[in-house]
Amino acid sequence: MIKRPWASFKMKTPRVLVSDKAKEVIQKLKELHGPLMFHQSGGCCDGSSPMCFPKGELMLNENDVWLGNIAGCDFHMSNDQFEYWKHTQLTIDITKGMGASFSLEIPLGLRFVVKSRIFSEEEALNLEPVHLAET
Repeated sequence: MIKRPWASFKMKTPRVLVSDKAKEVIQKLKELHGPLMFHQSGGCCDGSSPMCFPKGELMLNENDVWLGNIAGCDFHMSNDQFEYWKHTQLTIDITKGMGASFSLEIPLGLRFVVKSRIFSEEEALNLEPVHLAET
């Protein structure tokens, strides 16, 4: 019998995903602005929407948590916000509309939105790890 070490390998459950439509917008924004990053703060109104910035434009600190990577972009969230969302998988999507933020998609007449669902018990046992943002 041949042992296959990868046979027992189980993919970690991602904490953040991205829709195909949002991927298309992210690619367009990369062509215009270069490498990008995402951040979701705990602010009110548009401050609680996922926002896209040129990579490094938003200063991160020990109060920010890295959740994963979407379409080649790191996705961070404020630690306070993460406490509310840590039991959910986030999917970043795009919709028509003008937001009132500094996010890069706003001039396109679009805005990123977050959709969420609670992890199953099995998924919750196998989550991708998070870490504090590198400052």
